[in-house]
Amino acid sequence: MNSNAMRVPARRCAAVTAAVALVAAPVALAGPAHAAGGGEEGRASAVVLRTGLDVSLLNKTVHLPLSASLNEVKAPASAEKTGLSVRLDGVDEGRPFEVLRADVATSRATADKKRAEGYVNLARAKVHVPGLPLLSLIEVEQVTSKAVCEAGKKPIAESNLLGHVKVLGQKVTLTAGGRTQVTVPGVGEVTLDLSKRETTSRTAAATALELNVNVNPLKLNVAEVNGNVTLVKATCEAPKAAPAPKPEQPEEPKTETPPAPGPKEQGGSTPSDENLAETGGSATTMYVAGGAAVLLGLGGGALVLARARKRA
Repeated sequence: MNSNAMRVPARRCAAVTAAVALVAAPVALAGPAHAAGGGEEGRASAVVLRTGLDVSLLNKTVHLPLSASLNEVKAPASAEKTGLSVRLDGVDEGRPFEVLRADVATSRATADKKRAEGYVNLARAKVHVPGLPLLSLIEVEQVTSKAVCEAGKKPIAESNLLGHVKVLGQKVTLTAGGRTQVTVPGVGEVTLDLSKRETTSRTAAATALELNVNVNPLKLNVAEVNGNVTLVKATCEAPKAAPAPKPEQPEEPKTETPPAPGPKEQGGSTPSDENLAETGGSATTMYVAGGAAVLLGLGGGALVLARARKRA
């Protein structure tokens, strides 16, 4: 056998050894990605004036609902309004009727995933009802309401009344959280609730003035006006907190089957996992080494056999 014939087994041995090394190479797997979700946005509302009145004409056969609102906003849908008056049509003998007029009338509502707030400010305002064009139902100097709801904190509701208050032309002294009744002969009766505040674990509402109206002016073809008038109200609802992440489950310990012992070298033994760790090797290295040893033994045997044939 010539030298070229002997090189063939050696080449095959090297190719097989390289293939074993590629198969034994470790593969890295990407773990699943975890997305962090946020909580829901809070809610807030604010309104300067809201009426729910029923107007009866003199013949009492016709009832006109008088429903109106000024600068009503809600968040996150809307942000702020600053209108100064609200009018109704067809009540005052067919002419436009002005319910409220003010120098300052601002309502604001904001909300995000951390905080929600409603705020209202009304200054130098007069409220009228049909049948009383010259006499104000109520007149205020300045009044504000605020409701704040923050995630994880106790909600806050507050109203402040500054300056004088007139009801049906009379100055009145109001008590915070109390009820005041004003009666004017030949005109009617108004009951006021000042600074109504309500809070829960996640909501708050502050109303500066709530009026229960019952007047019979007998003018302008109006017999009676009954219902409610709300002045300067703010509400809020705290954002919902993001759901707490679920605790990761501990992985179960994996039981590895020890590799089968490879062929022992002459005068030595197969290296153990402990020895491989000390020298920087791994279980994969042991497989590669074992495969190389087998191929090396086959190549050596083929070389001895070729030499024996040559001598013969």
